[in-house]
Amino acid sequence: MKIISEITKTGSIMEALYFGYVESPIGLVEIGGTFQAITAIEFVAKRRKGVTDSPVVSAALEQVSEYFLGKRKTFDMAVMLQGTAFQVSVWQQLAAVPFGETASYRTIAEAIDNPRAVRAVGAANGRNPVSIVLPCHRIIGSNGSLTGYGGGLWRKEWLLNHEGAR
Repeated sequence: MKIISEITKTGSIMEALYFGYVESPIGLVEIGGTFQAITAIEFVAKRRKGVTDSPVVSAALEQVSEYFLGKRKTFDMAVMLQGTAFQVSVWQQLAAVPFGETASYRTIAEAIDNPRAVRAVGAANGRNPVSIVLPCHRIIGSNGSLTGYGGGLWRKEWLLNHEGAR
């Protein structure tokens, strides 16, 4: 996966221009991006009206569909991460957690050489703009508990079971 990052002081996310959708077993997944990279992947309640996709979004749709069908364990796409230096460092560490495995917030904090930033890692994890591809669902509490997931803990549990991590 190619990660493109842009450090900002505000952590605002680059607006996606093109969108596509995957009907997954755990809900509708919206993938947004540009002609260069994916900028957002999230669970949504409904589709936007009048949207078009780009070749980059189309390729990502295929890969995410394959993931849900159990045919893909890694992703090969350009991802644009826009956030603070701290957020980007956390998001880059998410990419290092392999399919079928989990890591703790503490493990991520230690990996970015900031072992006291466990709560801040949790906050950055919660702002991950590219869920599933940057697997924030694989990050769990130090005691093995499922903690926090923007898509809901039931989805996190499903994703971990899907990957054989639980």
